[in-house]
Amino acid sequence: MGRWICCLCSRVADSLMLLLVLALSCNPSTAATASPSAPHIKPSYSFGRTFLGLDKCNACIGTSICKKFFKEEIRFDTWLSSHLKLPPSYLLSYSGNYTDDAKSWRLVDITRLTSKYQHDRADKRICTSLLKTKTCSLERALRRTRRFQKWLRAKRLTPDLVQGLSSPMLRCPSQRLLDRIVRRYAEVPDAGSIYMDHLTDRDKLRLLYTLSVNSHPILLQIFPDVEGWPFPRYLGSCGRLVVSASTRPLRDFYGAAPEVAADLALQLLAVLRSMGTNDLNYFFFFTHVDAGTFGVFSNGHLFIRDASTLGIIDKEEGSQLTDSQQEYKDIFSCLTVDCQSAFVSCNSIREKHSLVMVCQELLPKLLKGKFLQPVQEKIDSFLQHCADGLADDQGVDEAVAKLAELLKPLRSCDSRFAYRYPDCKYSDKY
Repeated sequence: MGRWICCLCSRVADSLMLLLVLALSCNPSTAATASPSAPHIKPSYSFGRTFLGLDKCNACIGTSICKKFFKEEIRFDTWLSSHLKLPPSYLLSYSGNYTDDAKSWRLVDITRLTSKYQHDRADKRICTSLLKTKTCSLERALRRTRRFQKWLRAKRLTPDLVQGLSSPMLRCPSQRLLDRIVRRYAEVPDAGSIYMDHLTDRDKLRLLYTLSVNSHPILLQIFPDVEGWPFPRYLGSCGRLVVSASTRPLRDFYGAAPEVAADLALQLLAVLRSMGTNDLNYFFFFTHVDAGTFGVFSNGHLFIRDASTLGIIDKEEGSQLTDSQQEYKDIFSCLTVDCQSAFVSCNSIREKHSLVMVCQELLPKLLKGKFLQPVQEKIDSFLQHCADGLADDQGVDEAVAKLAELLKPLRSCDSRFAYRYPDCKYSDKY
C-alpha cells in the first residue's frame, strides 16, 4: 500500500512540474523573471605593447601609470564609441579621461615625446650605428655605449654625464639643477637624495633616454604645479606615452572675445615674468614658441603646455659646461635632432629673449583686431616695439609695461575666469 502511495506522489509531482514548465513557456515575462539573469560581459580593450611603447623598454620613459591603462582607469576619448578601438598610433597626442574611483572622471592629455615616425627612425639609428643591423635590442645596444657605462658607475648626476644632449634644459646645466632632477625623478620611489643609489640600471637608462629625447616630462616632475610653477600636473608614464592634466592649446583662443584675449595676454606676460625672476633663482628661456607651447585649463588659467623647448640657466651657480664641452656628441645627442645641429651658446641667451619671441609670434595673433580704436592702434604699437626690441632690453620692458597697463581694464570679472573669480570682485589686484 505504502509503495503504491509513493508511486502516486511521484507521478503527481512530475505532472505539476510539467504544468509549471508549460506555463512558463506560455508567459515570456514570467520565464524571464524566473530564469537567472545572463552575466554582463564587460567590453575589453585590447592594448598592444607596441602602441604604448612597452616593447621598447627600457629605452622608454617609464611604467608608473601602466596599471591605470590596463585597469581601464585611463580611457581614450575614442573608447566612448561603440567600436572601442584604440586611436591611431601615429598621432602625437590624444585626449583622454582619468579616474581614481571609477565614478568621477577628469580630462587628461596623453602624449608622445616625439612622433611615432621620429621614434621609429631613432630606434633604427640606434641599431644601425651601434650594432650595424636593421633591428636589435635597443636596451642592449644603449647599455654598451660609453655614456651609459659612465652613468652606471656614477654616484651623482654631474654635468659631464649630460654634455652634448640636445635638450635645451641641459645646454647650460648646473650641479644644483642636476641634483634636483635626481631628487625629484617621479618614475622611481622617492628617496629625496641627490645621489643615484636608489636608481637601478633600468631607472638610469630610462632617465637618460627621456633627457635625450624630450625633457618635457622631467620639467613637469621637478617643477610641479602644486608649488606654483606654471606647468600641468605630471600623472605618470607608460612606455613611451606621458599622461598629464589636460589643457586647451592657445591657438583655440585666437578667436576668443576681447575680454578673454586681454586676460590671456596678461597671464602670458605674467608667466614669462615669473620664469625670469623666481625664488629659486633659475632663469627659464624658450628656444622656440608656437600656438601649442601654452595651454589653458578649463578654469581659464594659462600654463606652459609644452616645455620641450624650455632652457634653464642657473643664476646662482651658472653653467658648468663650456661651449666646447657642449659640442661633444654621441648616439644620445642624435635621437631627435640631426647630429650636425649646432648648439646655442649659453652666453648668447638674452634676458628678454622669450618675451620678444612671444611679442613676435603669439600676442599679435591673440590680440589682433579685438578692440576699438584708438586702443587697438596703441596695442599694435606696443607689440611692435616689443617685437623689435632684441637690441634694447629697456625698450622691451617699457613697451610690455604699457601694454599690460592698457590691457588690465579690458578684462572682465565673471565666472568664465574661475581661476580668479570671485576674488576679482573684492581685490584691486584685478
